[in-house]
Amino acid sequence: MTRCMLISAALGLVLLAGCASFEPGKGFDQVGASVFERSGLRPHWNNGTQEDAQAAAAVGALLGSELSADGAVQVALLNNRGLQAVYEELNLAQADVVQAGLLRNPVFSGELRFASGGGGQVVVLDVAQDFVSLLAMPLHQRRAEAEFEAAKLRVTAAVLDAAFEVRTAFYGYQAAEQAREMRATVLEATDAAFELAKRLRAAGNFRELDLLNERAIFEQAKVDLAAAESSAAQAREHLNALMGLWGEQTVWRAAGRLPALPDDVAPLKGLEGRAIDASLDLALLQREVEIAARSAAIARPWSRLEGAEVGAAAEKDVDGSWTVGPSLSVPIPLFDQGQAAPSEADARYRQAVERTFARAVEVRARVRAAHAGMAAAHARARYYQQVILPLRQRLVDETQLQYNAMQVSPFQLLQARRDQVEAGAAYVASLHGYWRASAELDHVLAGRLTPFAATGQSLESTTSTAGGAGSGGH
Repeated sequence: MTRCMLISAALGLVLLAGCASFEPGKGFDQVGASVFERSGLRPHWNNGTQEDAQAAAAVGALLGSELSADGAVQVALLNNRGLQAVYEELNLAQADVVQAGLLRNPVFSGELRFASGGGGQVVVLDVAQDFVSLLAMPLHQRRAEAEFEAAKLRVTAAVLDAAFEVRTAFYGYQAAEQAREMRATVLEATDAAFELAKRLRAAGNFRELDLLNERAIFEQAKVDLAAAESSAAQAREHLNALMGLWGEQTVWRAAGRLPALPDDVAPLKGLEGRAIDASLDLALLQREVEIAARSAAIARPWSRLEGAEVGAAAEKDVDGSWTVGPSLSVPIPLFDQGQAAPSEADARYRQAVERTFARAVEVRARVRAAHAGMAAAHARARYYQQVILPLRQRLVDETQLQYNAMQVSPFQLLQARRDQVEAGAAYVASLHGYWRASAELDHVLAGRLTPFAATGQSLESTTSTAGGAGSGGH
């Protein structure tokens, strides 16, 4: 009977832990809904179901048509294996929730003692349970649940960051392709000028110095085209990596031109509030505040009792009789009185609160900076579109008229056309800068922060000279 009492006591502790279950993929529906609300696109987590085949078919359909920026982002959200790894953070966080709902395993110990006179043996059996973990279990569960909510926010943020990276890479690829086309046009013009110079030199109507100058321009144009082709190839492979493509999947085609410049820029008014409301960074920090508060709630009452155990003990004396009773093990707080744990928890709580306020200020500043960068990029591209490009076209037209009247040389006409192409390349660079800046502002408004950087400085710095325009902004 006494043995049954001991076993019943142990089983009672086990039943107190309740039933904890693990649900693979839990929380991903909320992540997908949040991503869709912020970007209009949906991610997919491969889990061995029929939906995996549907996602693969959707990827194939997107790659089989002309790919847009949204299409490239959607391919990445369905196909990028790095994101699949990120989604496992939800399972890891859920495992912590399940673990927080489990009691620590009781510890069984036994002793066998022999009487010195050989009169028999003494058997001591003991089952002990850390009762602090039992009493604090609801607090641990709530903290783990807060950490699970934070994990959902982190996964959502990772998906949005990936979408932003794909979108900007797609714009970079389009700009690099247009820059490559511009370099090819310049090469055609310089080739024509060099061929003309050679014919004139052979006829004795052209100086050797002028011939060498035309050849230098032609050779430089070949180098620029090669650099532009390399940049376009690198931009395409970067995009392939972000979309998770390999093999035959890499044979896709994209819209050959960047989108047209919109007529105006949305006003700044109201954007700060939108960014604050949507900020995942602030939501994460608020979760950290909650986690720190719950950690402090755990630390304050239980720090001095860490390691305390309660259980049941049974002892069989040499005469064969059993004694059974409860057992209690409590640490004596002589050296460690648990004063460090509450202080640390309080400090982490205050730290999280201050970080939240600091991040709110940063979000507001980042919205203003992103909007200013987009407005500046828009104005720059608009100036090229309305002033510089028409001016270059007029110069070509006037030079053509002068050439028809035999008042300028064919080399001047070819140079005017080369200058027109260079202006076109600079416009493409400014247009790329605008769309990148627009993507940065959208990213902030979707809840994510981008670094304080020279917004829109994509291709402009590399297209100011003929030698650098072929870099494609990468």
